[in-house]
Amino acid sequence: MARIYKVIQWATGGVGQEALRAILMHPQLELVGVKVYSDKKAGQDAGALCGMPDTGVIATQSVDELVALEADCVSYMPNLSDVDDICRLVESGKNVICTPFLFYAENLQEPERSKLRAACKAGNASVHGTGIHPGFVGMVLPLALSGMSRRIDKITIQERADWAFYDRPMVTFDNMHFGHPPEDVTLEGHPFLAFNSRIFTDQIAMLANAMKLELDDITVKHEVLTANDGYDIICGRIEKDTVYAQRYIWQGMVNGESRIEIDALWTVGGSYPEHWPEPLDGWTVTLEGDPSFRTHFFALASFENVEKFSLEDHVHATETATAMQAVNTIPALCKAEAGLRGTHELGNVFSGLGMS
Repeated sequence: MARIYKVIQWATGGVGQEALRAILMHPQLELVGVKVYSDKKAGQDAGALCGMPDTGVIATQSVDELVALEADCVSYMPNLSDVDDICRLVESGKNVICTPFLFYAENLQEPERSKLRAACKAGNASVHGTGIHPGFVGMVLPLALSGMSRRIDKITIQERADWAFYDRPMVTFDNMHFGHPPEDVTLEGHPFLAFNSRIFTDQIAMLANAMKLELDDITVKHEVLTANDGYDIICGRIEKDTVYAQRYIWQGMVNGESRIEIDALWTVGGSYPEHWPEPLDGWTVTLEGDPSFRTHFFALASFENVEKFSLEDHVHATETATAMQAVNTIPALCKAEAGLRGTHELGNVFSGLGMS
């Protein structure tokens, strides 16, 4: 009989709600706690937070209560991450799987890396970051494709996304700083943008480690463009002369050449920049080598009803996919050796819910 793992769901936003629902459905997982951030959600039954029947598990805002719980794993999915919270959880013996960061914790800056390592040792537990991108698209797919190559010269991951259909005003306007004057949208002047950039450099570092490639440097280029006119999007308004497009290019360099590259092409409505490359919406992964491969990844509610396609469906499907990659990894993480675990160390992950 398969072991049952006790799980805490940490945060119940768009991705967190999908994870909560999946944990309640998963045959190997038992929900024992829920962390919420708002007074409105605190005290509610977990089922009510994700449209399912009552569970008897009541949501709390108290970190102390959750640390004290007996649990095998924490499904950690807040908008803003806190290494100190994760260290407390891990020290208490709980494995932690994250979707917002720690995609390659070995690339953390000091002293955070040493704190996290010490917490894993003290609690005999593991930390792992997963998700969609960074995560599955930029970490699992390139490694899977690499198994068919004799030689790999360059890995490129492109993401084209229109945030106009993402109904998360805090993320769009506060975190990513769309809709702000261009002088405010810099890596140097905005802590979240700097944090967000680092998680992509972590992804490049993990790929390099897995591919046994020693990088000289990881660089980042950031371009912002402003709107010619004001217009409304699903979660607010982009005013004239504020930022509506951001492009990031992260490059893992060897001898002056880019060997691993992530190209993020992000807009919030408006016209697509003419001088930008035009990959398909979603993610495109290219391995140049012998032989070369290219795959396009796009999540949707249903491809059988593709005539009903909308980008809103794509956004929701992506949130669900992000949640499921984490939830389905929980048993593997709980069985892994304690420490900072990367995608390349946990093996293939399959759906724990099987086929209905």
